[in-house]
Amino acid sequence: MQDDPFTECQRLYDARAAQLILYGRALGMSQAEAEDVLQETFLGLIRLKTAPLRLEAYCLTAFRNRAFNYRRGLFRRLKRELESHRWFEASPRDSREEPAMRRLTELPSEQREVIVLKIWHGYTFEEIGELLGISPNTAAARYRYGLQKLRNHIREGQYEHNGTTGKPNASLDALSSLPPAPCQDFWPANG
Repeated sequence: MQDDPFTECQRLYDARAAQLILYGRALGMSQAEAEDVLQETFLGLIRLKTAPLRLEAYCLTAFRNRAFNYRRGLFRRLKRELESHRWFEASPRDSREEPAMRRLTELPSEQREVIVLKIWHGYTFEEIGELLGISPNTAAARYRYGLQKLRNHIREGQYEHNGTTGKPNASLDALSSLPPAPCQDFWPANG
């Protein structure tokens, strides 16, 4: 931390707080739980006596560890299971997001976690592998398989009907802008 720890943490918070909350949601926490873990993570960062070399990576690892610790309690686990059906609530302003987010929640947690880290956090497969304790190839495979499942759902969802107007819609357009697979050898162009 070049400046005082509080200033560096403030910059990091301003740049990454929303992404960390999304990551917490991808790990199965409610919005409030993710916000609590975010606060605890940044309080811990401010209290560090020596600055980590890679503050951003350290912060993400600390957030992930605190999130897993938070989730371990039986009461919280039961509460989370009751709320799990809406962990990725769509905003009322964009109803097209709801089916896309629902599809994302249907992915296995390993694939969902890698997709969130890759797309919304911008991490490389090497960084994801280091964070999760897996190889970069395993991270890339989870990403590819998860995106393939999402794309398959998009194709299936193109003929769903809008419940309010009754008109056909491509309700999963929010996912259609997902980036192409990182390795075209494993990803046929026509699906």
